[in-house]
Amino acid sequence: MDSTALLTDHYELTMLDAALRSKVAGRRAVFEVFSRSLPPGRRYGVFAGLSRLLEAIARFSFSSAELGYLAEEEIVTSECLEYLEGYSFSGSVDAYAEGECYFPGSPVLTIEASFGEAVLLETVLLSICNFDSAVAAAASRMVGAARGRPVIEMGARRTNELAAVAAARAAYVAGFASTSDLEAGRRYKIPTSGTAAHAFVLAHDSEEEAFAAQLEAMGTGTTLLVDTFDVDQAIRSAVSLCRERGASGPGAIRLDSGHLATEAKEARRLLDELGATATRIVITSDLDEHAIAELATAPADAYGVGTRVVTGSGAPTAAFVYKLVAIAGPDGELRPVEKLSPAKRSPGGRKRASRLLDQGGRARAELVLPAGSAEPELPAGWSLRALQRQVVDGGRAAGLPELERARRQHRFALAELGPLALDLAPGEPLLPTRYSAEGGLVP
Repeated sequence: MDSTALLTDHYELTMLDAALRSKVAGRRAVFEVFSRSLPPGRRYGVFAGLSRLLEAIARFSFSSAELGYLAEEEIVTSECLEYLEGYSFSGSVDAYAEGECYFPGSPVLTIEASFGEAVLLETVLLSICNFDSAVAAAASRMVGAARGRPVIEMGARRTNELAAVAAARAAYVAGFASTSDLEAGRRYKIPTSGTAAHAFVLAHDSEEEAFAAQLEAMGTGTTLLVDTFDVDQAIRSAVSLCRERGASGPGAIRLDSGHLATEAKEARRLLDELGATATRIVITSDLDEHAIAELATAPADAYGVGTRVVTGSGAPTAAFVYKLVAIAGPDGELRPVEKLSPAKRSPGGRKRASRLLDQGGRARAELVLPAGSAEPELPAGWSLRALQRQVVDGGRAAGLPELERARRQHRFALAELGPLALDLAPGEPLLPTRYSAEGGLVP
């Protein structure tokens, strides 16, 4: 099992080293992960990566290899090296369910442990949460724009090879139907799909020869790429070759260039004219949620998305931060702490997050209350849904979240937000985040 201990910033270790000297490292502490804002124009965020995060915590330990590097580079003192040799996270983590929607200011993660244990986890936890959640949020918007048509994740060639696997998982959480990345398919049991690129067609002496080879290898249910030369002629060749093999047409054709809406309409007309009415049309070519929405009236049966989903569709991070909100004093009692910098202030103290629901079960606000406070008084028929649950207790994970459950959670959360969540026009977050120090009446 590979260690995740050096997937961190240098300053995590220098803070620990100094905290060991000051004796603060052993004090109980509470950190929260939250976003101060959503990317411009977004109505909601999607929390993803929880399973990967729990695995990273379990693998956060220092073997002789990691300790040797730190000693050789003189990054920390011998006292700190001795502490790290015995490091194992023994605290607790409360988290949003994977696939849940989130809003600014509400803690998606709460980590409680000694300061020394918790401070080391900042970078690895943020790197997972920020990347996976950014991909999931972009993917969710694309799935909404597709209006029930399947969306295929095809971004492996557009990002780091390991990030590609994580991106495929996050996109699947948000509702994508499949991925082209085989490692993601193997590791997470995500359905995989893929056929051929333009290079395959160009490598043959003719387009017809390329199609024939693919049909012989893959069967007539395969998807043929028809825009290498002339789309009209390619469709005619594809249908003719399938007829020779006892089928009315290929399983699907793929369009990857040109004016996609026009090309799709012309392709559908020709396929129907040739009797290939069951042949589906898959559209690719640098799509995002806005391009997919523009294709709503086109006769597309599925979409393939690459660059714009693995890069978060212009928002490559969810902007989560990892902040200390409480620390034990010399008496052992937790006391709230908070940063007072302008535009970066957030309430101190451990908190609990809930979603405020009206009489019809529609989400109206995020409510963030002090941990242990009384339930607030609500209007008749309104209710609160707790958003966090404990996922690590005493350093041990309660179990890794199931991928299919995360997909269901996301569908549930979106339905709770209502149709305005799917509006692609720039706007403010759909729900306000309300803080209450007393737990009083919620307006």
